[in-house]
Amino acid sequence: MRKYKVGVVGATGMVGQRFVTLLDKHPWFELTAVAASSRSAGKSYEAAVDGRWAMEAPIPDAARGMTVVSAEYDVDLITERVDFVFSAVDMKKDDIRALEERYAKAECPVISNNSAHRWTPDVPMVIPEVNPEHLEIIAAQRKRLGTERGFIAVKSNCSIQNYVPALHPLIDFGPERVLACTYQGISGAGKTFRTWPEMVDNVIPLIPGEEEKSECEPLKVWGHVEGGAIVSASSPAVTTQCVRVPVTDGHMAAVFVSFERKPSIDEIKRRWAEFSGRPQALELPSAPKQFLHYFEEPDRPQTRPDRMLEGGMAISIGRLRADTQYDYKFICLAHNTLRAAAGGGVLLAELLCAEGYISK
Repeated sequence: MRKYKVGVVGATGMVGQRFVTLLDKHPWFELTAVAASSRSAGKSYEAAVDGRWAMEAPIPDAARGMTVVSAEYDVDLITERVDFVFSAVDMKKDDIRALEERYAKAECPVISNNSAHRWTPDVPMVIPEVNPEHLEIIAAQRKRLGTERGFIAVKSNCSIQNYVPALHPLIDFGPERVLACTYQGISGAGKTFRTWPEMVDNVIPLIPGEEEKSECEPLKVWGHVEGGAIVSASSPAVTTQCVRVPVTDGHMAAVFVSFERKPSIDEIKRRWAEFSGRPQALELPSAPKQFLHYFEEPDRPQTRPDRMLEGGMAISIGRLRADTQYDYKFICLAHNTLRAAAGGGVLLAELLCAEGYISK
């Protein structure tokens, strides 16, 4: 059976590199186009990432000799080669919005890691296990764009993809107030310790724009489709602090939550253990078998030993206990360039293919 032909737009950056590695030997997808800025266009992929390859795995052989084309000027060439693209470009937001719409209007579905279209009302922002029903908005978006195949779907910010999945199985208890303090690895900034030596033995208490995203995006994820738009939920009230910490990969969160109807600790743990979503039901290739893992050990989860749980696609949770100001507090962890970035994008693409939104 022929695989879906896939392009990566923004293939030379860290998230783009992760997409390239995840597509290597993927059972459904075949990488057939790599695109980047005009500075890289015309070079082999190996030459374009020379000196800045950030993955532990080597450059996949299938990608090594591919010629990089221009993400902006070779749209027609790219769309002729692919069934859909992943977008991980590093540009101004207005330029990203315009570029992604160009691909969509060229009848090429776009699965975006970027934030530019997260607040476009008819663009679904999907965590596959949490809000797959938002994909139905694609019909309205296609009508607006005047397309038959083309559309844009986005993944949410990496900072919310540990605590939103942990809270989601508890949503019927009416979480009212959520405080999340996130401790985010440097790969979230597209950096390594080699390229960002200032982060060694250092903590930076600011990630520009991150707290605004972390406080607003959960409400869109928990919203509903109405009248050709996604209407954000009105609760819970979410406040965050986002801190950059000296670890390579992994975003951890300390979460505090109060409920309208307070569940027991045993009920929360049971909900976490039993929760599964549409990706698990469909047995998608990148879906973790157990999405939410709870650790009973008092010092878990930890970033280094636990970030690669289930290939980096599971959420690790621990230290659930009563709090003096909120009902409960707990710790959770996600791999930020896998589950919370490129891996989540690949899983979203698998879901879109399985549900018939992307055709070959």
